[in-house]
Amino acid sequence: MTQRTDHTLLPAGTTGSGRSTVRVVAVLAVLVHLAAIYWPRVDVVGPVPWTDKVVHVLLFGVPTVLLLVARPTRLHPALVVGALALHAPVSELLQHYLLPHRSGDPWDAVADLGGVVLGVTLAVVGRRRWRW
Repeated sequence: MTQRTDHTLLPAGTTGSGRSTVRVVAVLAVLVHLAAIYWPRVDVVGPVPWTDKVVHVLLFGVPTVLLLVARPTRLHPALVVGALALHAPVSELLQHYLLPHRSGDPWDAVADLGGVVLGVTLAVVGRRRWRW
């Protein structure tokens, strides 16, 4: 039995081009994540009052799972998760104090952390379910 040492969650048979595609998508997800969080003014309107929280979960969940699957910089998974978990409350503080048309919301930080947990869960379950 061979032990994988690259810490990637991609399936073992993934080719170089497949791996590169996932990495590009992960980097794009991080760029969208940062743009949405630090855009000077954002108004989220949806069918229910908590649509904003769903957006926060997705803004942190999607990059988390993609970075854990692709890890473009080959960082240890704990560093990826730690950085995103730390970014959740820090981004709310930065929005509150540095962006004039934005306000920090502690419940947004909770939703952000929920997104990180969801992303980790999807990556772990995916790895076990499909034996990545």
